[in-house]
Formats: sequence, structure tokens, C-alpha cells
Amino acid sequence: MTDENFDLDDDLENEDFAAMLEASMSGSTRLELGQKTEATILQIGKDWVFLDIGQKGEGVLDVRELQDDDGELTAEVGDTISAFFMSRAGGEMRFTTRIGGGSSGAAQLEEAWRSGIPVDGRVEKEIKGGYEIMLPGSVRAFCPYSQIALRRQENPEELIGQSFPVKISQFSEQGRNVVVSRRQLLEEERRAQQEELKKTLKEGARVNGEVTSIRDFGAFVDIGGIEGLLPISEVAYSRVEDLNEVLHVGQQLELVVKRIDWADNKFSFSLRDTLADPWTTVNDNFPVGSTQTGKVSRLAQFGAFITLEEGIDGLLHISKLGEGKRLIHPREVLAVGQELAVTIEKIDVDQRRISLVPAGTEVEVTETSWSDQMTGSGMGSFGALLQASQDKKGKKGKKKR
Repeated sequence: MTDENFDLDDDLENEDFAAMLEASMSGSTRLELGQKTEATILQIGKDWVFLDIGQKGEGVLDVRELQDDDGELTAEVGDTISAFFMSRAGGEMRFTTRIGGGSSGAAQLEEAWRSGIPVDGRVEKEIKGGYEIMLPGSVRAFCPYSQIALRRQENPEELIGQSFPVKISQFSEQGRNVVVSRRQLLEEERRAQQEELKKTLKEGARVNGEVTSIRDFGAFVDIGGIEGLLPISEVAYSRVEDLNEVLHVGQQLELVVKRIDWADNKFSFSLRDTLADPWTTVNDNFPVGSTQTGKVSRLAQFGAFITLEEGIDGLLHISKLGEGKRLIHPREVLAVGQELAVTIEKIDVDQRRISLVPAGTEVEVTETSWSDQMTGSGMGSFGALLQASQDKKGKKGKKKR
């Protein structure tokens, strides 16, 4: 046997041994290049992080990937991280959280493209149709506006100078033509969040969310994994005419989940349900017969709505206005925003209705009154009604004279 044949046989034996070692360490499930997996940190060394990947053998990760700009570790032993399988050689399984670092070149970027592994990208500037992104190894790439985020950016220039992981969606001309997407990664993250929400989210639960857009009928709010509608009627107990006056895009809110429909991907929330209901104390704060100062909030053909406090409106019917003069519309004597002294005539807590009369008007207690101010025996109530009727007749007699 020649030396050449000996070397060839030796190489074959080494390959067979490596294959057997690889098979023994990989367990029943073989990892594919670029496959994302959850790993637990077993040990952190000077240069390498050792990972438990749920199979025989350990994975290794460059420690620099878990360090911030100051070289401080961002994770510790026992933490679970997401990592991508890069290669297997000599029984060692290499992982990465993303491809980054100045030494990365076009070859590594091409591998990342084929394997679907994220790479670090920095937004350099706006160009026609999108952004110029600087990748590791000083490779320039293009990211369309539609692929930079989950939704349209109101101020595209605010992203300039920011760094974040991106996915290579197109790689050609040996790295001279590279297109990347951040949106793909955000959508993957969102799908994972949604799967978790399906296990835990219930109607009536309290959640935190961010206002993403405002419409005439309500605001859309993202709670991390799903986006739902906050109807204008669920914003407050008081009537809201213009949502832009009480909400803004980017605002953080605590909400109550009102409706969940996973089949049609429709969700709704309530801000009002997180607030104290002012109607629970309305009888104490606005007793029948008391005089209050309110503000005209809305005018309708049949009367004026007077806001007594946030969430408490009463109706001053048109028939009670004009001091005896017949009015066609309340605007003849009132204006929106005008302060007005009124007297509480009736309250119906169940229907959330309050009847008002102009201050100084005598409130008549009748059999159909909502007032609970009358107390005592049945005769006492009848006597009060009789007295009220006689007083009314006496006033009419004085007017005729």
C-alpha cells in the first residue's frame, strides 16, 4: 500500500468516525442549517458560551454576541436564548444569534441568506424607495420602505442611525446586489407572541398596549402579538367627539379585553372599563332638587346636553327653555361651551339619564318622578302631592289677576 493510499484510507476512517460522533451527539432530531432553536446557557467562558440545545452534546456560541457595546454580558447562566444553527464539525455544533462583527464578509452573508439567519444592519440613509443598510463587512444593502417595519413609518428619517437585525431576502452579484427585510423578523416574532397570547388571553383581562393609528370611529392598539380596535364609545364615560383630542399615536394605555375572535383575527378593547364609573355615586353627588353648574356639551333639536362632570350628562329639554317662549332650536338661547346653572329634576340610574331644568325653576314632584327624596308613609306622600297641586293652582290664580 502506497503512502497516498494510506492517507486516503486514513481520511476515510476519520470521516466515518466524525460521522458516527456527529450521529451520537445529534440525538433523534437532526438540526438543519439555519434552523432556529431555543437553547439554555450552561457556561460562559472567555471566548465561548456553551449551550444546552436539548440534544446529546453541547452547542457553542461566540461570547461577543451576548455582550453590549461596553463589553458587558447581557445574559447569564440559566437564561434561555434563541439561536440559529450554523455548522457541525468534529462533533462541535456552532450557533449564532445573528451574523455580525466587522470580520464578516460576503461569503458569510451569502451563507446567512441561504440559511435564513439574521444579520446586523445599520440604517445609513434614505434613498429612493427605501433605505441604505450597512451590513457586516461593510456590505451595502437596500431595504424597501415596506420591509423596514410592520406598518408605515410616519417619520422615516427617525430610523437613520439605528441598528437592528435584518434578514437577507436577495443576494446576487457576489454581494453587490443585496436586499434585506426587517419586517420578516418582526412578523416571525409577532407570530410567536400570538401563539403565547392564544394560551393566556381572555375576555375581561387587563392588558397594556400602544396606539398605532387613530380613525373617526376609534383607535387601533397593539398589545404585542395582536392589534385590535378601541371603539370611540369605549374611550370614556363622557361623549368623545374627536379622538385626537384625547389620544395620540404611540401613547401607552391600560385596557380591558372586550372581544376575542381568533378565527377572523378581530379584537376589541375598552379604556372606559378601567376607569371608575361616575354613575355609581350620581345620587349622592347630584341629588334631585339640587342646583348645579354645568357646561353645554351638545345641542340637539329636542334640547341641550349639559355636562355636570366627566361622564355625567343631563338633558335640558327644549320645552324648559325660552322662559315660556316657543323655540325652534336650543341654539336660539344656548351655545356649546356655555356654562349654565341647572336644577336636577329627575334621575334614572338604570337608564343613565338625568332630567334638568333651568336653575330657579321649581321642581315638581309627581307620581312618575324618578326622585327618591320622598320618604315616610303613603299618606305622607299623598299629602305632599296634594300640597304641590294646591300650590300650582294658587300660582295660576295669581297670574289671572
